[in-house]
Amino acid sequence: MTTTATTTAPLISKRAIIDWLGIAPFMIFALMFLVVPTLYLVTGAFLTPAGEFTLKNIADLFTPSILSAYWISIRVSVASSLGGALIGFFLAWAIVLGGVPNWVRSGLLTFSGVASNFAGVPLAFAFLATLGRTGLVTVFLRDWFGFNLYSTGFNLLSFFGLTITYMYFQIPLMVLILTPALDGLKREWREAAEILGASHWQYWRMVALPILWPSLLGTTLLLFANAFGAIATAYALTGSSLNIVPILLYAQIRGDVLHNPNLGYALALGMIVITGISNILYIWLRMRAERWQK
Repeated sequence: MTTTATTTAPLISKRAIIDWLGIAPFMIFALMFLVVPTLYLVTGAFLTPAGEFTLKNIADLFTPSILSAYWISIRVSVASSLGGALIGFFLAWAIVLGGVPNWVRSGLLTFSGVASNFAGVPLAFAFLATLGRTGLVTVFLRDWFGFNLYSTGFNLLSFFGLTITYMYFQIPLMVLILTPALDGLKREWREAAEILGASHWQYWRMVALPILWPSLLGTTLLLFANAFGAIATAYALTGSSLNIVPILLYAQIRGDVLHNPNLGYALALGMIVITGISNILYIWLRMRAERWQK
Protein backbone atom coordinates (compact mmCIF):
# COMPACT_ATOMS: atom_id res chain seq x y z
CA MET A 1 0.00 0.00 0.00
CA THR A 2 2.86 2.35 0.85
CA THR A 3 4.66 1.47 -2.37
CA THR A 4 1.62 2.34 -4.45
CA ALA A 5 1.23 5.73 -2.81
CA THR A 6 4.94 6.41 -3.25
CA THR A 7 4.92 5.61 -6.98
CA THR A 8 1.68 7.51 -7.63
CA ALA A 9 2.69 10.83 -6.06
CA PRO A 10 5.48 11.67 -8.54
CA LEU A 11 3.17 10.86 -11.46
CA ILE A 12 0.55 13.28 -10.17
CA SER A 13 3.20 15.93 -9.64
CA LYS A 14 4.56 15.49 -13.18
CA ARG A 15 1.05 15.59 -14.61
CA ALA A 16 0.35 18.87 -12.80
CA ILE A 17 3.61 20.35 -14.10
CA ILE A 18 2.75 19.32 -17.67
CA ASP A 19 -0.73 20.84 -17.33
CA TRP A 20 0.67 24.14 -16.09
CA LEU A 21 3.27 24.18 -18.85
CA GLY A 22 0.46 23.79 -21.36
CA ILE A 23 -1.30 26.99 -20.25
CA ALA A 24 1.91 28.88 -19.48
CA PRO A 25 2.19 30.51 -22.96
CA PHE A 26 -1.35 31.87 -22.68
CA MET A 27 -0.76 33.16 -19.14
CA ILE A 28 2.50 34.84 -20.18
CA PHE A 29 0.82 36.38 -23.24
CA ALA A 30 -2.12 37.66 -21.18
CA LEU A 31 0.24 39.05 -18.53
CA MET A 32 2.47 40.85 -21.04
CA PHE A 33 -0.19 42.21 -23.39
CA LEU A 34 -3.26 42.59 -21.16
CA VAL A 35 -2.58 42.77 -17.43
CA VAL A 36 0.67 44.77 -17.39
CA PRO A 37 -0.44 47.35 -20.03
CA THR A 38 -3.75 47.82 -18.22
CA LEU A 39 -2.00 48.43 -14.91
CA TYR A 40 0.39 50.81 -16.69
CA LEU A 41 -2.53 52.79 -18.14
CA VAL A 42 -4.37 52.94 -14.82
CA THR A 43 -1.23 54.16 -13.05
CA GLY A 44 -0.37 56.67 -15.76
CA ALA A 45 -3.85 58.19 -15.61
CA PHE A 46 -3.04 59.51 -12.12
CA LEU A 47 0.43 60.84 -12.89
CA THR A 48 1.87 63.95 -14.50
CA PRO A 49 4.51 63.69 -17.26
CA ALA A 50 7.04 64.32 -14.47
CA GLY A 51 5.77 61.29 -12.54
CA GLU A 52 3.90 63.15 -9.77
CA PHE A 53 0.46 62.14 -8.53
CA THR A 54 -2.44 64.21 -9.90
CA LEU A 55 -6.18 64.07 -10.47
CA LYS A 56 -6.10 66.62 -13.27
CA ASN A 57 -6.14 63.97 -16.00
CA ILE A 58 -9.34 62.49 -14.57
CA ALA A 59 -10.86 65.97 -14.20
CA ASP A 60 -10.00 66.75 -17.84
CA LEU A 61 -12.21 63.86 -18.94
CA PHE A 62 -15.20 66.07 -18.07
CA THR A 63 -14.25 68.88 -20.44
CA PRO A 64 -16.83 69.50 -23.20
CA SER A 65 -14.67 68.19 -26.07
CA ILE A 66 -13.85 64.91 -24.34
CA LEU A 67 -17.40 64.40 -23.09
CA SER A 68 -18.58 64.99 -26.66
CA ALA A 69 -16.14 62.34 -27.91
CA TYR A 70 -17.42 59.84 -25.35
CA TRP A 71 -21.02 60.66 -26.26
CA ILE A 72 -20.43 60.15 -29.99
CA SER A 73 -18.62 56.86 -29.31
CA ILE A 74 -21.46 55.66 -27.10
CA ARG A 75 -24.06 56.63 -29.72
CA VAL A 76 -22.20 54.83 -32.51
CA SER A 77 -21.73 51.76 -30.31
CA VAL A 78 -25.37 51.69 -29.22
CA ALA A 79 -26.69 52.19 -32.77
CA SER A 80 -24.44 49.55 -34.32
CA SER A 81 -25.03 47.06 -31.50
CA LEU A 82 -28.82 47.44 -31.63
CA GLY A 83 -28.85 47.23 -35.43
CA GLY A 84 -26.48 44.27 -35.41
CA ALA A 85 -28.48 42.52 -32.70
CA LEU A 86 -31.82 42.98 -34.48
CA ILE A 87 -30.66 41.84 -37.92
CA GLY A 88 -28.39 39.16 -36.49
CA PHE A 89 -31.25 37.71 -34.43
CA PHE A 90 -33.49 37.24 -37.46
CA LEU A 91 -30.62 35.73 -39.45
CA ALA A 92 -29.84 33.30 -36.64
CA TRP A 93 -33.53 32.49 -36.28
CA ALA A 94 -33.78 31.78 -40.02
CA ILE A 95 -30.87 29.32 -40.09
CA VAL A 96 -31.84 27.53 -36.86
CA LEU A 97 -35.65 27.55 -36.82
CA GLY A 98 -36.58 28.78 -40.28
CA GLY A 99 -36.19 25.49 -42.08
CA VAL A 100 -33.50 26.64 -44.52
CA PRO A 101 -31.31 23.94 -46.14
CA ASN A 102 -28.22 22.81 -44.25
CA TRP A 103 -25.89 24.22 -46.91
CA VAL A 104 -27.34 27.68 -46.28
CA ARG A 105 -26.71 27.34 -42.54
CA SER A 106 -23.14 26.11 -42.98
CA GLY A 107 -22.39 28.77 -45.59
CA LEU A 108 -23.81 31.61 -43.47
CA LEU A 109 -21.98 30.47 -40.34
CA THR A 110 -18.72 30.19 -42.28
CA PHE A 111 -19.20 33.67 -43.70
CA SER A 112 -20.07 35.00 -40.24
CA GLY A 113 -16.86 33.57 -38.83
CA VAL A 114 -14.85 35.44 -41.46
CA ALA A 115 -16.87 38.67 -41.54
CA SER A 116 -16.90 39.09 -37.75
CA ASN A 117 -13.09 39.45 -37.88
CA PHE A 118 -13.01 41.63 -41.00
CA ALA A 119 -12.29 45.16 -39.82
CA GLY A 120 -9.70 47.90 -39.93
CA VAL A 121 -8.30 49.38 -43.14
CA PRO A 122 -9.60 46.59 -45.45
CA LEU A 123 -13.17 47.11 -44.21
CA ALA A 124 -12.93 50.89 -44.56
CA PHE A 125 -11.57 50.53 -48.11
CA ALA A 126 -14.33 48.05 -49.00
CA PHE A 127 -17.05 50.50 -47.91
CA LEU A 128 -15.37 53.44 -49.64
CA ALA A 129 -15.15 51.40 -52.83
CA THR A 130 -18.81 50.43 -52.48
CA LEU A 131 -20.64 53.39 -50.92
CA GLY A 132 -18.14 56.22 -51.34
CA ARG A 133 -18.86 59.18 -53.60
CA THR A 134 -17.33 57.26 -56.52
CA GLY A 135 -18.14 53.82 -55.12
CA LEU A 136 -19.61 50.99 -57.17
CA VAL A 137 -23.12 51.14 -55.71
CA THR A 138 -23.19 54.95 -55.73
CA VAL A 139 -22.19 55.13 -59.40
CA PHE A 140 -24.56 52.30 -60.35
CA LEU A 141 -27.55 54.02 -58.74
CA ARG A 142 -26.62 57.34 -60.37
CA ASP A 143 -25.97 56.06 -63.89
CA TRP A 144 -28.67 53.40 -64.16
CA PHE A 145 -31.50 54.80 -62.03
CA GLY A 146 -30.71 58.51 -61.89
CA PHE A 147 -30.60 58.38 -58.10
CA ASN A 148 -27.87 60.38 -56.40
CA LEU A 149 -27.36 58.77 -53.01
CA TYR A 150 -25.40 61.71 -51.62
CA SER A 151 -28.09 64.21 -52.61
CA THR A 152 -30.27 62.68 -49.88
CA GLY A 153 -27.81 63.79 -47.21
CA PHE A 154 -26.09 60.43 -46.89
CA ASN A 155 -22.40 60.64 -46.09
CA LEU A 156 -20.25 57.59 -45.46
CA LEU A 157 -17.78 59.71 -43.49
CA SER A 158 -20.33 60.52 -40.79
CA PHE A 159 -22.05 59.06 -37.75
CA PHE A 160 -24.54 57.15 -39.88
CA GLY A 161 -21.88 55.92 -42.29
CA LEU A 162 -19.63 54.69 -39.48
CA THR A 163 -22.58 52.93 -37.84
CA ILE A 164 -23.37 51.06 -41.07
CA THR A 165 -19.72 50.11 -41.45
CA TYR A 166 -19.56 48.76 -37.90
CA MET A 167 -22.68 46.70 -38.49
CA TYR A 168 -20.77 44.71 -41.12
CA PHE A 169 -18.91 42.87 -38.35
CA GLN A 170 -21.57 43.31 -35.65
CA ILE A 171 -24.24 41.29 -37.47
CA PRO A 172 -22.05 38.19 -38.07
CA LEU A 173 -20.85 38.27 -34.46
CA MET A 174 -24.48 38.28 -33.28
CA VAL A 175 -25.23 35.29 -35.52
CA LEU A 176 -22.27 33.31 -34.20
CA ILE A 177 -23.10 33.92 -30.54
CA LEU A 178 -26.88 33.61 -30.72
CA THR A 179 -27.05 30.47 -32.88
CA PRO A 180 -26.10 28.12 -29.97
CA ALA A 181 -28.74 29.81 -27.78
CA LEU A 182 -31.43 29.17 -30.41
CA ASP A 183 -30.18 25.60 -30.81
CA GLY A 184 -30.67 25.24 -27.05
CA LEU A 185 -34.44 25.79 -27.28
CA LYS A 186 -35.85 22.35 -26.59
CA ARG A 187 -38.59 20.94 -28.77
CA GLU A 188 -40.38 19.71 -25.64
CA TRP A 189 -41.03 23.31 -24.56
CA ARG A 190 -42.83 24.10 -27.80
CA GLU A 191 -44.79 20.85 -27.68
CA ALA A 192 -45.83 21.48 -24.09
CA ALA A 193 -46.98 25.00 -24.99
CA GLU A 194 -49.00 23.68 -27.95
CA ILE A 195 -50.61 20.99 -25.79
CA LEU A 196 -51.68 23.68 -23.32
CA GLY A 197 -53.27 25.61 -26.19
CA ALA A 198 -50.66 28.33 -26.71
CA SER A 199 -50.41 29.94 -30.12
CA HIS A 200 -47.13 30.47 -31.97
CA TRP A 201 -46.94 34.08 -30.76
CA GLN A 202 -47.79 33.11 -27.17
CA TYR A 203 -45.02 30.49 -27.19
CA TRP A 204 -42.46 33.08 -28.27
CA ARG A 205 -43.77 35.78 -25.93
CA MET A 206 -44.16 33.61 -22.80
CA VAL A 207 -41.58 30.84 -23.26
CA ALA A 208 -38.89 31.38 -25.91
CA LEU A 209 -38.17 35.10 -25.51
CA PRO A 210 -37.92 35.00 -21.68
CA ILE A 211 -35.40 32.15 -22.05
CA LEU A 212 -33.49 33.94 -24.82
CA TRP A 213 -33.64 37.36 -23.20
CA PRO A 214 -30.38 37.03 -21.20
CA SER A 215 -28.57 35.84 -24.34
CA LEU A 216 -30.05 38.64 -26.46
CA LEU A 217 -29.25 41.39 -23.99
CA GLY A 218 -25.84 39.95 -23.12
CA THR A 219 -24.78 39.65 -26.75
CA THR A 220 -25.98 43.20 -27.43
CA LEU A 221 -23.75 44.41 -24.59
CA LEU A 222 -20.86 42.46 -26.08
CA LEU A 223 -21.49 44.13 -29.45
CA PHE A 224 -21.48 47.50 -27.70
CA ALA A 225 -18.08 46.81 -26.15
CA ASN A 226 -16.82 45.50 -29.49
CA ALA A 227 -17.76 48.73 -31.28
CA PHE A 228 -16.71 51.07 -28.47
CA GLY A 229 -13.08 49.97 -28.60
CA ALA A 230 -12.73 49.87 -32.40
CA ILE A 231 -10.33 52.42 -33.85
CA ALA A 232 -8.70 51.11 -37.04
CA THR A 233 -11.92 51.09 -39.08
CA ALA A 234 -13.06 54.50 -37.82
CA TYR A 235 -9.67 56.13 -38.35
CA ALA A 236 -9.18 54.65 -41.83
CA LEU A 237 -12.72 55.64 -42.84
CA THR A 238 -13.20 59.09 -41.32
CA GLY A 239 -9.70 60.17 -40.29
CA SER A 240 -10.07 62.83 -37.61
CA SER A 241 -13.34 64.24 -38.98
CA LEU A 242 -15.41 62.26 -36.47
CA ASN A 243 -14.42 62.97 -32.88
CA ILE A 244 -14.73 59.60 -31.14
CA VAL A 245 -12.76 58.49 -28.08
CA PRO A 246 -10.41 55.94 -29.75
CA ILE A 247 -9.31 58.52 -32.34
CA LEU A 248 -8.88 61.18 -29.65
CA LEU A 249 -6.85 58.71 -27.58
CA TYR A 250 -4.71 57.84 -30.59
CA ALA A 251 -4.02 61.53 -31.21
CA GLN A 252 -2.90 62.10 -27.63
CA ILE A 253 -0.63 59.06 -27.50
CA ARG A 254 0.84 59.70 -30.96
CA GLY A 255 1.74 63.30 -30.21
CA ASP A 256 -0.94 65.40 -31.93
CA VAL A 257 -2.75 68.30 -30.27
CA LEU A 258 -1.07 68.98 -26.91
CA HIS A 259 0.78 65.66 -26.73
CA ASN A 260 -0.30 64.68 -23.24
CA PRO A 261 0.16 60.91 -22.99
CA ASN A 262 -1.13 60.88 -19.41
CA LEU A 263 -4.41 62.38 -20.60
CA GLY A 264 -4.43 59.59 -23.16
CA TYR A 265 -4.02 57.09 -20.32
CA ALA A 266 -7.00 58.70 -18.58
CA LEU A 267 -9.03 58.40 -21.79
CA ALA A 268 -8.07 54.73 -21.98
CA LEU A 269 -9.07 54.27 -18.34
CA GLY A 270 -12.51 55.68 -19.10
CA MET A 271 -12.84 53.26 -22.02
CA ILE A 272 -11.74 50.37 -19.80
CA VAL A 273 -14.38 51.26 -17.22
CA ILE A 274 -17.19 51.47 -19.81
CA THR A 275 -16.24 48.29 -21.67
CA GLY A 276 -15.52 46.51 -18.37
CA ILE A 277 -19.02 47.22 -17.08
CA SER A 278 -20.46 46.04 -20.39
CA ASN A 279 -18.44 42.80 -20.34
CA ILE A 280 -19.26 42.07 -16.68
CA LEU A 281 -22.97 42.43 -17.44
CA TYR A 282 -22.52 40.19 -20.51
CA ILE A 283 -20.81 37.47 -18.44
CA TRP A 284 -23.54 37.64 -15.79
CA LEU A 285 -26.32 37.42 -18.38
CA ARG A 286 -24.54 34.58 -20.17
CA MET A 287 -24.37 32.60 -16.92
CA ARG A 288 -28.12 33.10 -16.47
CA ALA A 289 -28.75 31.97 -20.05
CA GLU A 290 -26.60 28.82 -19.65
CA ARG A 291 -28.82 27.57 -16.84
CA TRP A 292 -31.59 26.88 -19.37
CA GLN A 293 -29.23 25.04 -21.72
CA LYS A 294 -28.11 22.44 -19.18
